[in-house]
Formats: sequence, structure tokens, C-alpha cells
Amino acid sequence: MKKDILVMGIETSCDETAVAIVKNGTEIISNIVSSQIESHKRFGGVVPEIASRHHVEQITIVLEEALAQAGVTFADLSAIAVTEGPGLVGALLVGVQAAKAIAFAHDIPLVGVHHIAGHIYANRLVQEMKFPLLSLVVSGGHTELVYMEKHGSFEVIGETRDDAAGEAYDKVARTLSLPYPGGPHIDRLAHEGEPTLDLPRAWLEPDSYDFSFSGLKSAVINTVHNAAQRGETIAPETLAASFQASVVDVLVTKTLRAAKQYEVKQVLLAGGVAANKGLRNALEEAFTAEPIELVIPPLSLCTDNAAMIAAAGTIAYEKGKRATMSLNAQPGLDLEAQ
Repeated sequence: MKKDILVMGIETSCDETAVAIVKNGTEIISNIVSSQIESHKRFGGVVPEIASRHHVEQITIVLEEALAQAGVTFADLSAIAVTEGPGLVGALLVGVQAAKAIAFAHDIPLVGVHHIAGHIYANRLVQEMKFPLLSLVVSGGHTELVYMEKHGSFEVIGETRDDAAGEAYDKVARTLSLPYPGGPHIDRLAHEGEPTLDLPRAWLEPDSYDFSFSGLKSAVINTVHNAAQRGETIAPETLAASFQASVVDVLVTKTLRAAKQYEVKQVLLAGGVAANKGLRNALEEAFTAEPIELVIPPLSLCTDNAAMIAAAGTIAYEKGKRATMSLNAQPGLDLEAQ
């Protein structure tokens, strides 16, 4: 019998300290996440220094809990997979140093993982991947369309030219005086209102799969300010619904067009904004009549977690990829170079 591959994933790229154990790249044995949202909420965004300090405080606790929940020891592990980038450099360093210490002390193979590859591979914890495939990655710092011909092969065919979708959500939420993180609040309000405001959609060049949400964000801010100058008030529900309709329209339309052009068998949704109900519903509706399988992960696998890092790390491990003790945090790590 083939021996099971047990990979520990470690994720500390931003404001979640997470450790998970995954079997054979598809089965979650444990998945522990310590969130810092409450600490950063009063600042309206993530403060890098505070995030790093919290990671230092939590990493050992989360590590021990992940092992205990899985009922395994370091001796049972096949490899340690850790997010090496992109992300906040101080935050990344905590995870990387912890992973290197464990790998060195217990003589376990070490694998560096790209954070976005992790988000994409979160889908393999739900459904086996079928190639070629297309992944729509939507998060606070990334909005990308990634084409994959096989495991571990990433071709970015479209990316944001300015604000990522999640970044635009947070900035619009601030304009509406909504709490951090703003995305879930915008999504909730959008379902209570109607998209009656005429807000722009940046399609860019006719054949482009790139995205741009900076103009939309500015249009929302200008709409609010202009209304205030006229002594008018725009219902937050109407603004949220109109903003979300514009974002979702562009994301879904470009994803569907790319999926058809590249003749993919599967479309995966990935990233923190994958938790957005409006986006999930619109994608499901758009692909209902298409002979392309749509895979949307559960909410627990949309936000940052370590199971996704272990899933991506399992593929890298099976391909023979190994990191040395010189592994370092790389905040600008290139996905296509993986």
C-alpha cells in the first residue's frame, strides 16, 4: 500500500496565524486559525507591526493545537509547507522561521508555497482538479485570472492594474463608515438594496483579461461627496448594491469569456472575496448552462488558512520541490516562477 502523505501547512502572510495537517493533499486532518481582526478593527486595516507581534505570540499555541487535533506528532509528517510570499514581510518571517526550525529539528523536508497557489489549491480540498482549468483569484491584495495546464503550472492571463477588488471593497466601506473588514458589510447591504446608481465598469481593451477597480472606487466616493454637497443622502444599501453589481459584472463576464477561449474543463473561485455571496451567486448563474464545472470552496477555505498551504505544498513535495535553510520571506514572490 502507498504510504499516506501528511503535510503540515503554516500560514502567516497577513493577519491570521494558521497551522493545518492535510493528508494526501485532499483531506483536512486539522485546520487551526487564530484571527487578529479584533486587534486591527480599531485602526481600520491591518497594522504590519501589530500583526507580526501577534504571530509571534500565537504560532507555538496554534502549532500544538493543530498536532493535537490531528492526533499526530512531528515524526508522522512527510513535509512542512509554509507561505514564503507574497504578504507582509514581518508576518511572513514568523511562519518561515517556525517552519525552518521544525524542519531542522526533526529532519523533515521543507517546502515554500506561494500564497495565491494556496488559495487556488483550497479547491482541491473540495473537488479534485481537472485540467486545463481557470482560477479566478479575488482577495484584498489580488485580483487575477490564472490558467493551469497541470498541477503546479500557473499562467496569469489577467491581473489588476491598480486596486484589487477586495481593496476597493474596503475603501468603499470606509466611505460608508462601515467597520473593518468592509467586504462582508458591503455584501450584506448589497442584498438589501437595488443597483439603481449608474457606476462605471472598466472593461479595458476588448481582448484584455486585466482588471481595474480604482475608477469605480473613485466614482463611489465622488457620488457620495456630490450628494452631500447638494444636501442629499444616498441610501447605503443602494450604493452597496450598485458598487457590488459593477464589480461582479466585470469579474464574472471576464471569467466566463476566458473560460470559453481557453476551453477549460473547470473554473475555480479562490481568495477572501470568494466568500462574497453576490459573486458566488452570479458565477453559479453564469455557468449553469456551460459545460464547464464550477468549483466554489466553503467560506472556511476562502479566507487565509493553512490547509490550503498544505494542499499546495503536497503537490510541490510530490514534484520533488525542496527548500533549504536559506528560505526567506519574499513579499513580492512571483506566482508564475513557481
